[in-house]
Amino acid sequence: MQTKILMVCLGNICRSPLAEGILQSKLPKQNFIVDSAGTGGWHAGELPDERSIATAQEHGVDITYQRARKFRTDDFETFDYIYTMDMSNYKDVLSLAPDEDAKQKVKLILNELFPEENVEVPDPYYGGLNGFENVYRMLDEACSIIAKNLQK
Repeated sequence: MQTKILMVCLGNICRSPLAEGILQSKLPKQNFIVDSAGTGGWHAGELPDERSIATAQEHGVDITYQRARKFRTDDFETFDYIYTMDMSNYKDVLSLAPDEDAKQKVKLILNELFPEENVEVPDPYYGGLNGFENVYRMLDEACSIIAKNLQK
């Protein structure tokens, strides 16, 4: 049985696609499924932001197969772990949880690096290319910890 992990940000074109691609690159595909979604659905069906694609490619990660989608309530049934990029998305996802078990699946991704500090992954959308590189580095560190813990 495969473990299923979902990465969630606002539009599903910048941060969560990077997190999806990074974590996929660190886990054996036969044992894990990694996906991503956004709390907002206005980019549904679109490719990740070209700056996310370029940053991922610079690190040997291909995210061009991904398409944005909106987070759905049934994602709580499908996924074992749900990682959000910031407090706003964390609260939005929790507000959709059908029960306490579902709420327990939701975590702020950078709490893997900074336990209980609720550090957020900044949204690089309106920043320059350097913002995407900084986000990549943060997510790479967090995903290394997640991958290590999932494979124990």
